[in-house]
Amino acid sequence: MTEGKQKTWLITGADKGLGFQTARTALERGDNVVVTVLAADGVHDLAADYPDRLRAFHLDARDQARVGTVVARAVEAFGRIDVLVNNAGYGLVALAEATGADKYRPLFEVNFFGLVEITRAVLPIMRKQRSGHVINLSSYAGFIGTPGFGFYAATKFAVEGYSESLSREVKHLGINVTVIEPGGFRSDFAGASLDQNIDTLGEDYAPVAETVADYSARRHGKQPNDPELFGQALCAVADAEEPPFRLPLGRDAHAAILKDIEEVTDELERWKELSFSTHRPL
Repeated sequence: MTEGKQKTWLITGADKGLGFQTARTALERGDNVVVTVLAADGVHDLAADYPDRLRAFHLDARDQARVGTVVARAVEAFGRIDVLVNNAGYGLVALAEATGADKYRPLFEVNFFGLVEITRAVLPIMRKQRSGHVINLSSYAGFIGTPGFGFYAATKFAVEGYSESLSREVKHLGINVTVIEPGGFRSDFAGASLDQNIDTLGEDYAPVAETVADYSARRHGKQPNDPELFGQALCAVADAEEPPFRLPLGRDAHAAILKDIEEVTDELERWKELSFSTHRPL
């Protein structure tokens, strides 16, 4: 895809936050946009302003049976899908030992399995077109695990592994895949979209619990990145002739990932002799 050509976007979880901002930016520049929302079909704050170029369909990311219907209606509305933005998701702050399946399985259903199913539904369309761009929302937590975010990071690590393999399966079909790794954006991620489930389990975990228990209060409204600029960045990625596979967004994400790469590199070098010790020449 090239800049200046009208595109059709399908953006999941676009009721608010970064998905909403991406939809608005794409509409403002003249593209067609299909959004999935938790509200009823057609209900979206941008619907009245863009009656001809916006379609909103209800979809709960856990409702895999409805995915095919939504994708079919998107194609019926605009004839094609050029950009899929898998944005639907939420966060979980929780200690690994204290968190049961009732908390972490729904997180995977939304953040990972829902993303996989809508991608599977869209790929045949892009394959037929011999063009398309799948943009999957990860996080710098998809590159770096931190205390209290083990399960959230696990969902995003899964997104990154899936996306990297997928990118190598579909590149020859004219389909690009990009993973976006946002830093802290001043959206509702540290507010309503964040499930906090901190249990200290006594004194053993008290230091960790104290660090993460007030995450929302410390972060919400104070994040360093502007959500209104997020959509512009995604449009730039969608327009690129050779888009990146991995794109951190925000100086905070970029710096954190570089630091982690340096630490991994140092550790690999430090333990290289033991790593090589299992090699058996043919």
